[in-house]
Amino acid sequence: MKALLLENVHPLATEILTAAGIEVEVRGGALDETELAAALDGVSLLGIRSKTDVPGSVLRSCPDLVAVGAFCIGTNQIDLATATETGTAVFNAPYSNTRSVVELAIANIIALARRLTDRNAALHRGVWDKSASGSHEIRGRKLGIVGYGNIGSQLSVIAEMLGMQVYYYDTEEKLALGNAKRCSTLDELLDEVEAVTLHVDGRAGNAGIFGAEQFARMRPRSLFLNLSRGFVVDYDALHEALASGHIAGAAVDVFPNEPKNRGDAFSSPLIGLPNTILTPHVGGSTEEAQEDIGRFVAGKLRDYALHGTTTLSVNLPMLAPGDVAHAQRVAHVHHNTPGVLAHLNQILAEHDINIEAQVLATRGSLGYVVTDTNSLVSDEVLADLGSLADTVRLRVID
Repeated sequence: MKALLLENVHPLATEILTAAGIEVEVRGGALDETELAAALDGVSLLGIRSKTDVPGSVLRSCPDLVAVGAFCIGTNQIDLATATETGTAVFNAPYSNTRSVVELAIANIIALARRLTDRNAALHRGVWDKSASGSHEIRGRKLGIVGYGNIGSQLSVIAEMLGMQVYYYDTEEKLALGNAKRCSTLDELLDEVEAVTLHVDGRAGNAGIFGAEQFARMRPRSLFLNLSRGFVVDYDALHEALASGHIAGAAVDVFPNEPKNRGDAFSSPLIGLPNTILTPHVGGSTEEAQEDIGRFVAGKLRDYALHGTTTLSVNLPMLAPGDVAHAQRVAHVHHNTPGVLAHLNQILAEHDINIEAQVLATRGSLGYVVTDTNSLVSDEVLADLGSLADTVRLRVID
């Protein structure tokens, strides 16, 4: 079995997969669609971060690929619908870099409130500009969090510990932590707070949710942060709001069009603006977070490849088959229709194959059953199982 790891995934991932007997190829940068399809010839496991897109065309053209691991939070770079259609398991790391993003948000809020960017630039120009003008504590300030998921809710707790008053808005019902106050609409939040930070996910419906209208509605001399997705903000509108002084400062870590590789040229309408912090999508890029992500996602890929375990899969039914004595393990992803399990077991019975253990789970349109047998499964049996009308993917795990 072979694995391909792209985009400088943490070396611990390579160690984990190699120790499991999986051959690992590592490449530093991202690949485009054509390069990726060629590189996946004979590859069973793919590891990516946020720069490599995995479109449906690649998933359909690479039958050996059984699982994709996103070594990051988001999975919007993967065509999940096609992954589900082809029975390709997808895993991510929804929690491992939460703390790193939260710490960067807090650091940015403090730096912007104290105008440390301008003070730093002045000193680098040889100008001693000691002044309290425009410099504020964050204690007592009102922070608005848009998106109250894993990152937004943890940020809420830490910001409150620092003395901030927290307001949040989410399209879903989310339980308030501490003394945070829920806003019914985005406009309600913008009317209240003095700093806005975005922590929304990458779903298509979030595209362009923050533009000229929202910046205009923000209170004068507010702060703005986006550490979520680049395409959710109109950065030309943010440029205007910063240049006019309506927005006092901004911190941006994500951009609509980001360079594929380290060292590539970067452009943005925000370059050169005062009290503006631009970082190259490093919210989750701490050594601690990347090590945790490498361990977590590589472990998921290993367990799926060797045991058929789909716990915390993004798209497949979740199963943990356990360690059962068996001659062979058969993993069968199928359309979730009545009678599939009966047909599968009938085929095994007709070939005198006894079942030692069997677990089944369903999720939406898919079912997933793992069967441990007391004898080896012949090619004839596999052909019969594969010919079932509802079979999506069939895999034998020795």
